[in-house]
Amino acid sequence: MAESAQPTVRYDRAGHRALLLTFREALAELSQHKLRTLLTLLGMIFGVGAVIAMLNIGKGAEQEALRMIETMGLNNLIVQSPEQEKDELYEQRKQSSGLSLRDGEAAIATMNFVEAFSAQRALTTYSAFSEFGKSEAAATGVNPGYFRMSPFKLSAGRLLTPEDEAVLAQVAVLGEAVAGQLFPGRSAIGERIKINHLWFVVVGVLDSPFVEGADFEGVKLGAEQHQIFIPFATAMQRFPHEVLAAEVSELKFQLAPGTDAREAARAITHLLNRRHNNVEDFTMIVPAALMAQKMETQTIFNIVMSCVAGISLLVGGIGIMNIMLATVLERTREIGLLRAVGATEKDIRTQYLVESFTIAILGGLLGIVFGVLLSEMIALYAGWAVSWSLRAILLSFTVCAMIGLIFGVYPAIKASRLNPIDALQSD
Repeated sequence: MAESAQPTVRYDRAGHRALLLTFREALAELSQHKLRTLLTLLGMIFGVGAVIAMLNIGKGAEQEALRMIETMGLNNLIVQSPEQEKDELYEQRKQSSGLSLRDGEAAIATMNFVEAFSAQRALTTYSAFSEFGKSEAAATGVNPGYFRMSPFKLSAGRLLTPEDEAVLAQVAVLGEAVAGQLFPGRSAIGERIKINHLWFVVVGVLDSPFVEGADFEGVKLGAEQHQIFIPFATAMQRFPHEVLAAEVSELKFQLAPGTDAREAARAITHLLNRRHNNVEDFTMIVPAALMAQKMETQTIFNIVMSCVAGISLLVGGIGIMNIMLATVLERTREIGLLRAVGATEKDIRTQYLVESFTIAILGGLLGIVFGVLLSEMIALYAGWAVSWSLRAILLSFTVCAMIGLIFGVYPAIKASRLNPIDALQSD
């Protein structure tokens, strides 16, 4: 049994050596026509590079969307009081007092899929300053649940507590941009700031994950950097407000795990419509729906751009077929000579397939380099998020290699079927 296995091993090694030799011959042949080979490679390089760059950008956009949606909370529903003209608001207040804490309490009491809610009240802020600086930041009253339902992180100090709410404490948590304006180059914790006519003690500073102006599907993010947060009860009792203004600027509902966000949004909308006498004085934001919309848009973008890049790969494949057909004509006598000394049709086919495959492999490798550089350039100059995707690299390289093989089949077959006598007699 052992003796019979040895010839097979020798045959495999010989086959591997022959294949390696064929690859070397292919590289030598391609190097003799450097310019022609380079022009053929360009289609593959641009195609692979474009696929990698677009898929990397798509992956980066997806991760950025996930990061942004965390600010709103993928498992939350957000209800806001929209800005309206005074006359329209006056007519609405005849039937509805607008969003209020009681709306949140009613949702908790009647809907078992609502686990918690938070309230936010925007305040008209005329001035905000400290001993060390001033800011144009707006003050906002929030209850303690606001921070529990948002993934804000503290860079210093603490958040607002139920005890602050109970005693109408004059304490504040600053966004990081506000802290930098009011207390440049120093810690804000324990310092005093004056908001309109009242003094507050800073107890915390938020570390915001977003830059100013961040936007997700039309929803502005990053505003907490430029806000001053104080207890909701303090805002209600110590700050004057317009007569027609709603008690609450924004309600945020936290849903139980596994709850369908769209169904929950419809149920809460129905509840609020009944409580507000069907007056449309609120807007509903469903982060999960925004996320799904973003992913659908991103998927379409990836498909379209991949198809465009795939066309470039297809053109590159046509270029490979063209150069291989030209090579068949140029090397007709060589093919005839090889056949005359004993080369089979299979040997000729293998040689031409290896040459076309080599072109594709070189194009794919150079395309990966080009895709990496293109991704970095786009990230640098366009400011788009880019995330490296091994799947994109493997997919584009595999497609490139397959195209090289497929488009090399016809020239290989044509070369192998040349009549040896006619080939030797050709000029």
